[in-house]
Amino acid sequence: MEQQLVNFFAALSSYVWGPPMLILLVGTGIYLTFLLKGLQFRSLGHSLHLALIRRKEGTESTGDITHFQALMTALAATVGTGNIAGVATAITLGGPGALFWMWVTGLFGMATKYGEAVLAVKYRKTDKSGTMSGGPMYYLSEGLGWKWLGTLFAIFAAISAFGIGNMVQSNSVADAVNANFGIPTWMTGLFLAGATAVVILGGIKSIARVTEVLVPVMILFYLGGAAVIVFLNFSAIPETFALVFKHAFSSTAASGGFAGALVMQSVRWGVARGVFSNESGLGSSPIAAAAAKTRNPVDQALVSMTQTFIDTIVVCSFTGFVIISTGVWTSGVTGAPLTSAAFGAGLPGQWGGMIVALGLIFFAYSTILGWSYYGEKSLEFLFGNKSIKPYRVLFCIFVGIGAIAKLELVWGVADVFNGLMAIPNLIGLLLLSKVIASETQKYYYDVDKNT
Repeated sequence: MEQQLVNFFAALSSYVWGPPMLILLVGTGIYLTFLLKGLQFRSLGHSLHLALIRRKEGTESTGDITHFQALMTALAATVGTGNIAGVATAITLGGPGALFWMWVTGLFGMATKYGEAVLAVKYRKTDKSGTMSGGPMYYLSEGLGWKWLGTLFAIFAAISAFGIGNMVQSNSVADAVNANFGIPTWMTGLFLAGATAVVILGGIKSIARVTEVLVPVMILFYLGGAAVIVFLNFSAIPETFALVFKHAFSSTAASGGFAGALVMQSVRWGVARGVFSNESGLGSSPIAAAAAKTRNPVDQALVSMTQTFIDTIVVCSFTGFVIISTGVWTSGVTGAPLTSAAFGAGLPGQWGGMIVALGLIFFAYSTILGWSYYGEKSLEFLFGNKSIKPYRVLFCIFVGIGAIAKLELVWGVADVFNGLMAIPNLIGLLLLSKVIASETQKYYYDVDKNT
């Protein structure tokens, strides 16, 4: 019976994440890019300044956490196994050209992420506890007046929080710790559940305080190792770029353990893994954006779109460069083991494998923290403020269970509901696109007027 369910959800997942969904996700980004006149390209410098230099609004701004904390909380949830295992899978199945299509997905996805954040801040509400609540469920209910669709999104997000944002991640951490340090999975589960409880029981402010320190450190640690390998293989970088651009538009021949890939495979896996990594269009990250202290929706939206840039254009690119430049992409290995093999080939001794192992551990743990907030706000929308404390306790318990359980079925269910989140969110983005454009025009008019 269980295997039948596994097969059912695997088939359903391939349908949910099939070409129509990927076209809709990327197509929404393309549409918003034209509507906003390429805002993600012309305002990238300003966005990075707001996110990394200015970092916070004045004390008179309403919200719970700073711009930077909101960005780090969202990055905590998205910079994860997709940046390590997802990139490797894309290259294994689609060839080096898949990395190019990940870039395309990321660049257009920045416009989607921007639009999500504009709507999240514009339609957010102050809940009974005095904290901000926002995200697709609110802009679908308040902006479109379709509470039923907002409810549907909240149900999908709440289920995803326990799957892709909880048990799947703790299982990945437990496996990595067991493989590299020999620690039993149950011990890792207990520790993770406790470490999660210490953070999330304090709510979004506690989560934000941890992620604003943890996320930059873990990203810089991982990128530092990747940068050393790229530097040591610098002579191979021109050839790496040539492979990426050549095979983005032409089939990749079989070589070594690599079975070869058609152009359509390159496009499919590059887009699929790009979306999986940065989550642009899924509707998760605007829940964190809604908590930011800001006077204007556009300010936070500009910060939020740097999340996709950092995740896909920066972190995924470094992973791809390491895999391709070291030559291990033809080995026939896939997923996290391929990335580990690439880092191992690029660095002496055990350093390469250790960087990937620690990266997986911290990336997955940070994902648990970010998704705990997404699930909390989804359940609060469905059942009110009284559901928050029981949810936090239950979430921590499931972190421990996930570390020791066999999750083949959970993976399938999580994958399906993670994809289903996108449908109501994209409907909201497309139907409220004039609101996004109006808020943007008003913001830049005020900026021009005051300069």
